[in-house]
Amino acid sequence: MINLRDEIIIATNLRQRAYAPYSHYTVGACLQTKNGNKYSGCNIENGGIQSICAERVAFAKAIAEGEKYFNRIVIMGGKEGEDTEKTLPCGYCRQFMREFVDDDFRIYIVYENRVEEYSIDELLPHNFTIKK
Repeated sequence: MINLRDEIIIATNLRQRAYAPYSHYTVGACLQTKNGNKYSGCNIENGGIQSICAERVAFAKAIAEGEKYFNRIVIMGGKEGEDTEKTLPCGYCRQFMREFVDDDFRIYIVYENRVEEYSIDELLPHNFTIKK
């Protein structure tokens, strides 16, 4: 079994930093690169349609720092002030991640003292791709 302890702690801390005044649904994420670096993110809402999910925040931070190769992401979310619940990436995040990950990339959803593991193809079986 893979040790996700550090990533779970980081995602928990980032969930507490989420800015979610409209939905009150807070999400934290910790992205690990293939070389072991970790980048965190939380969801950031606004009154318009430009809100950004925790997963994309973590990826954006990593990519802005020059990272290109990713190993896994840990995601946890739920109603503000409550325990976590099963929180899968939205469709936009799934397609966004697909652009930057290979088939070995794993997505871990942490909730109710459980951990579920997914591949990107399991969550986005008919993704949009352009040949590079």
